Amino acid sequence: MVSPEQSQNQNFSMAKHSARSKTTSFFSDTLLFAGGALVAFLVVWALWSLFSTTPSPTPSFSSTSFSERKSAGLESAVVSPSQSCAVGASGFDMVHDPTDPNFYDDRKLSYSIEAPPIKNWDEKRRDWLKQHPSFAAGVENRILLVTGSQATPCKNPIGDYLLLKFFKNKVDYCRRHGIDIFYNNVLLQPKMFSFWAKTPTVKAAMLAHPEAEWIWWVDSDAAFTDMDFKLPLDRYKAHNLVIHGWPKLIYEKKSWTSINAGVFLIRNCQWAMEFIDVWASMGPQDPGYDKWGEILSTTFKDKIFPESDDQSGLIYLLLKEKEKWGNKIYVEGEYYFEGYWMEIVGRLDNVTERYMEIEKRVRRLRRRHAEKVSESNIPVWEEYLKDAGFGREGWRRPFITHFTGCQPCSGDHNKMYSGQTCFDAMQKALTFADNQVLRNYGFMHPDLLDPSTVNPVPFDYPS
Repeated sequence: MVSPEQSQNQNFSMAKHSARSKTTSFFSDTLLFAGGALVAFLVVWALWSLFSTTPSPTPSFSSTSFSERKSAGLESAVVSPSQSCAVGASGFDMVHDPTDPNFYDDRKLSYSIEAPPIKNWDEKRRDWLKQHPSFAAGVENRILLVTGSQATPCKNPIGDYLLLKFFKNKVDYCRRHGIDIFYNNVLLQPKMFSFWAKTPTVKAAMLAHPEAEWIWWVDSDAAFTDMDFKLPLDRYKAHNLVIHGWPKLIYEKKSWTSINAGVFLIRNCQWAMEFIDVWASMGPQDPGYDKWGEILSTTFKDKIFPESDDQSGLIYLLLKEKEKWGNKIYVEGEYYFEGYWMEIVGRLDNVTERYMEIEKRVRRLRRRHAEKVSESNIPVWEEYLKDAGFGREGWRRPFITHFTGCQPCSGDHNKMYSGQTCFDAMQKALTFADNQVLRNYGFMHPDLLDPSTVNPVPFDYPS
């Protein structure tokens, strides 16, 4: 873990990412070709229509009229294109929305973080799910991942390039595991800048997604580096908030770096609604902001700046209101719920080698498969990773690598390392993750520091 002191303003020197442009002659040639092809097609179609007889119905299509089918009781088999799209691959009915009133019809309901508290949220969610039964099955494990960045272009010349790569990484993970994702790039409360921006976003996401049991906030500078690992939700059944941290540092040392608030999992429930309101009340939009800065600085002796921040505020609630809040907060320290990049990136080559050694011995893990069934190999991997160990002493893939202190958008990285060090580390981690994705598409990057080059993956690789 790293403290926010590593996020102070420094110069960030990185090379610009260049992009090649297309020439106008390419488009001209393409238009000429397309025009010629269209003329040829129309000529052939006209001749075919002129000389061909009327075809008889093929087995693929029914010539039975709708009235005939209805009298035979087959009208339910007639599905319009809009209906076929309504129920997606997930089995959710995306069109069914009864006109019966629900919490959305309450004119007093506001998504704002400063609005009056939401009451009876558990009952309101339950009623909504009854109205929308296709979303009820499996709701207890349904997750919405929320992330975001600023509304304006990054100050760092390659900041937007890096944020796009971080976002692609999250989309890849979510697609493989059937998780919805929401990317927000506006301040829903203008005064809640920087790390405080997440609280109004999470509250709005809870209201917008009553079908989701968990809201998973992941900072924009955090990357999934184990595309197979799944959150152990069963472990958190009795809790409403999951954070990464160390209980000893929280309760004994009272350190403001005892947790990291950049990644957290919060249940979509009444408890969470109330917690978000209390947590956000320490933010810069509240009249008590300066007072909270004093309280937090007094409580945490190692805190190096006077302003109230979200991380210190969360730890304060753990310490001071343990019975009300702390007992429902799970402090995860058994795996990299989020891990500090400087203790991770240097070990990625060794991790790759260890995984390849296992694949050489286990043909099942080498077998190609569709991306949609990527989770089928997870139980097999677990058998061979039982002794791999989590954390810096192990060789298991780190779940989430967090580039705390690198500030890819602003470029104001911590002075303890260079901008190039940050850039190379981000490229390496993101390419490491991308290899796990691209393998399902038949390609891999041969060099983790070269994200632009890929090679085809041979059959039965790595036999």
